[in-house]
Amino acid sequence: MSNTKSGGVQSVRRALRMLDELALSGDLGVTELAGRLGVHKAPASRLLATLADGGAVRRDPESERYRLGYGLLHLAGSISSGLDLVREARPSLGQLAESTGETVNLAVLDGGRVVHIDQIAGTSTVVSVSWIGRPLPLHCTANGKVLLAYLDDAERERLLKPQLEAHTPKTITNPGRLRRDLRSVLSRGWARATGEMEEGLNAVAAPVRGADGRVVAAVSVSGPEFRMRPAHLARIARPTRNAADAISRRLGLTDQRSQHADH
Repeated sequence: MSNTKSGGVQSVRRALRMLDELALSGDLGVTELAGRLGVHKAPASRLLATLADGGAVRRDPESERYRLGYGLLHLAGSISSGLDLVREARPSLGQLAESTGETVNLAVLDGGRVVHIDQIAGTSTVVSVSWIGRPLPLHCTANGKVLLAYLDDAERERLLKPQLEAHTPKTITNPGRLRRDLRSVLSRGWARATGEMEEGLNAVAAPVRGADGRVVAAVSVSGPEFRMRPAHLARIARPTRNAADAISRRLGLTDQRSQHADH
């Protein structure tokens, strides 16, 4: 075996060992991981950066420690079936996809990005792109806006950058304008994105709460603009909110608590 091939195999083995160590420990720093693998910190850091780019691991910006990333769901769909949130949400997601005919996603906040952890294609969808495991921006997706809106003020401000990246001509790039949009999300209880992440793609999303009333995920319905026209989004938002509320109840939230938590 050539040195190049040998080095490649060694890197793969190290990457797999890193994932094993993170699975066992929950989160680890670069120095700890390097020590466990018996390598210097520099190659361990480079390997972690590569894994992070692929979504296999994620880095906490405050502690600078690493843990497994939701990107692994993209490679192993069976992982999603073992997650309590996905399991509890599945029936409601399926009903929502059937009633709207559009693609339905379940998403969570992960290291300053929104990550979809389950997806069901609706009957109107001819070709469906899988969003599972793909980290996406918060400011230009309906799910991301929900997750941003329900954060506490300090955490939301930490995630809002002075200049937000434009993905289409309709992307909101001004933080002040986005803050106003997020206040509207809190007021009506759902978010909308109209061609802001991809041109011609519209979506609505609603918050899912855990037993303690905190928002733990978002449910969205997305589809092409010719079927999900801006004027019709409020109508689609109603069953989306109902699905999100049903999932919240399955997670232990009472109706009384849900009404109390609404803005």
